[in-house]
Amino acid sequence: MSEQPPFTRREFLNTGLALMAASASVPAFLAHSSQALAQSGGLQRNAPGVPSERVLVVVQLSGGNDGLNTVIPFGDRAYHNARPRLAIGEDDILNLNHRDGLGLHPNLQPIHDLIGEGRCSIVQGVGYPNPNRSHFASMDVWHTGDALGGRGHGWIGKAMDQSAKPGDGMPVISIGAEAPLATQGQRVKPVAFESSDLFRFAGRDLHPAVSETYDRLQEQPPPAADDNAAFIYRTALNAQVASARVRDAVAGRAATSFPRTGLGRQLEAVAKMIRAELPTRVYYVALGGFDTHANQTQAHDRLMTEFGAAMQAFDRELQATGHADRVVTLAFSEFGRRVAQNASNGTDHGAAGPMFLFGSNLKAPGLVGKHPSLTKLDQGDLIFHTDFRQVYAELLDGWMKLDAAAALGRRYPRVGVI
Repeated sequence: MSEQPPFTRREFLNTGLALMAASASVPAFLAHSSQALAQSGGLQRNAPGVPSERVLVVVQLSGGNDGLNTVIPFGDRAYHNARPRLAIGEDDILNLNHRDGLGLHPNLQPIHDLIGEGRCSIVQGVGYPNPNRSHFASMDVWHTGDALGGRGHGWIGKAMDQSAKPGDGMPVISIGAEAPLATQGQRVKPVAFESSDLFRFAGRDLHPAVSETYDRLQEQPPPAADDNAAFIYRTALNAQVASARVRDAVAGRAATSFPRTGLGRQLEAVAKMIRAELPTRVYYVALGGFDTHANQTQAHDRLMTEFGAAMQAFDRELQATGHADRVVTLAFSEFGRRVAQNASNGTDHGAAGPMFLFGSNLKAPGLVGKHPSLTKLDQGDLIFHTDFRQVYAELLDGWMKLDAAAALGRRYPRVGVI
């Protein structure tokens, strides 16, 4: 007796959306890309006047990076008094501004080098009013660009919605199990995957008949009608092309070398996709582990090493492949840490911290703005002086040439870095 196929053609078309997942994260690629196709008739292409060659890369430092042991106010006695076990000695700190007594963590030599080359700016004292010290709530604030938080659409997604047009494209790619809220728009939906090897049609693993039916879809002319069957055809074709382009790009060899760390691998993949000139304007990656409540020194030292080495390797690769002028990279964390160390030789959730910008299109390399006071505090926390949305506005208006007010809800003064 011959084996019966597990579905009919009608069932395949009716449930095809569930089978066309092109990544390990079904919602991130399938549901979102399918919704975007249903709303706009295809994936996105940039609108006239928007410089599609410009790329933004976002590095999320998850957990709340300790800004005081990243950009260190070694000249302020209050720093040493507040952190008798965590303060880094002046002899080890990489000097940035001796007059103001500011320097970098000793493991950030690669970033110190980039500053010396005019390829890195650090905006100090960044935060927002009435800061929330919950990881999830604060990250929602940073992701939506709304100080009240919420689970609407993200600042990147709302910005990219402005240039969304029917056509080919993968406007936003996130490396990870799920695409972050920041990348979610009303029309633009991100592609998300943990590994390019998994960014493929998942139905091939279910049953040979599923794979054969899917392949036959690609060989037939698309239906003329604008119905569910036509939608499935378009989705399948777009998924196949997108997954093939990404896998081919990432499979190539880098021109330089990258550290074999989590962030290093993510940025190597991004650099390869940029080199392949995918129709992608925003790439999103993340480095976790910054929630250093106890025994902070060793963990933070390791994270600084990983962050610095990966950022320099990414910059070197972009220069070697001739794409450095196309890319600006932003690195941020959802909040800083408290000024005083805690009883566990760590630091608790705080407020203001530094944001990093990387690239060859920076007007103000080095430190931007004044370091927040260590004595004039808000319940033990630093007081911010630069709203993070000012940096977002700089990136959207100044770099991406998108309307920042439409994405952020109002106009914000730019910080003058791009």
